[in-house]
Amino acid sequence: MKGKRLEHCFHIHHQPRPYTPYQTSRVQLLSNACPLESLHARVRVSKHSLTMKKRTTQTTNGNGQRASARDRQASLIVAAASLFAGKGFNGTTTKEIAKAAGVSEALVFKYFPTKRTLYAAILAEKVTVNELLDAVEAAAKTHDDHRVFTMIASYRIRPGVDSTLLRLLLFSALEGHELSDMFFGKHHKVFYDHLAAYIRTRIEDGAFRPVDPLLAARAFIGMVVHHRLLHEIFGVPMHQSHEDTVATYVDLFLTGLIKTPVDRKVPGRRSR
Repeated sequence: MKGKRLEHCFHIHHQPRPYTPYQTSRVQLLSNACPLESLHARVRVSKHSLTMKKRTTQTTNGNGQRASARDRQASLIVAAASLFAGKGFNGTTTKEIAKAAGVSEALVFKYFPTKRTLYAAILAEKVTVNELLDAVEAAAKTHDDHRVFTMIASYRIRPGVDSTLLRLLLFSALEGHELSDMFFGKHHKVFYDHLAAYIRTRIEDGAFRPVDPLLAARAFIGMVVHHRLLHEIFGVPMHQSHEDTVATYVDLFLTGLIKTPVDRKVPGRRSR
């Protein structure tokens, strides 16, 4: 009797039967009839469950929900921006980015084929100046000098400002790669151009002294950037609030830029 049962098990084991991992009832039935086939079935189910568990772990976020492609891209951008700001573009590898984001390196290349495309995505994500420029242009139409300069300075000098972009700018310039031009154009030149155009208009209106508009714009932006270098990079503590600091910079700059009345004589200065 025992030999017949083993022969029956051998026959079942060698018969090709389609198996679906979800057929748990079939496994339970066969476990009573044939221990050998039941063992193989349980192994197949265990392997399938392990594989599914691993896949679920890799494609879910901290809340147990399946992570979307946008969430994965966002996590990669955050991880890459932090590494680029700390180690530079050339000093950061895609393997490090993948590790920081908690994904495979293959997934990094799936969404961003090159580090350059990832760098460009960081700029697109972090450099959001369109709304600011719209507000600046609106103030410029009313010739509100104080508001124009205050908005530009406040955009960079404010509580909780992200120093990542400034660090990225410095690294890109020092490393001398092509991305430095992209960064400078989207992060700084756009302010120079708009502010220089406004200063030129106000000179034509007779409100500002006849100075080089571009140099004047660079002087003001340079003052703001130097402030950020001191406090965000070198860690020098601020002795005034952000609002008072901005107001002081704007007042100092406009005092030297606004045209004085013709009949006002400046002591010790020769007339031309």
